[in-house]
Amino acid sequence: MLSYRADLYQQAADSDTEGSRGSYRPLGDWQRKNMVTVTKKELVDRIAEQLGYKRVIVKRVTQQFLDEVISELGRGNRLEFRDFGVFESKQRAARVAQNPKTMERVPVPSKRTVKFKVGRMMKYRLQEIAKAHAAREGQAASAKA
Repeated sequence: MLSYRADLYQQAADSDTEGSRGSYRPLGDWQRKNMVTVTKKELVDRIAEQLGYKRVIVKRVTQQFLDEVISELGRGNRLEFRDFGVFESKQRAARVAQNPKTMERVPVPSKRTVKFKVGRMMKYRLQEIAKAHAAREGQAASAKA
């Protein structure tokens, strides 16, 4: 089953034009200057075009999905998307920090934060993309030499 899903992810990555804005990008060793920020608008436009739905409908569904994710995390619930990842709401304990400039001790109140754990398939795909990128970098370097 893993290989079937991996094939689907590979087909999706292969169909994406290399170097286009918002294309799949490997993480890890990438320098920040090579990263591209993909906005919600760009994702909505891409999904609407691929599925043939009106942009306004895709935008409404996307926003409703994000609102539901926020709502569930706000209630302290755990959201699990198989093979993608898990979102969890965590409570950070209060602590005492130190201002590095003045060396003054400052109380930091407890706060709620969101933790994301990468799923199996996402981890696999990111590793595959990183390998492909490294291979392309190696080919480009050897072509210049």
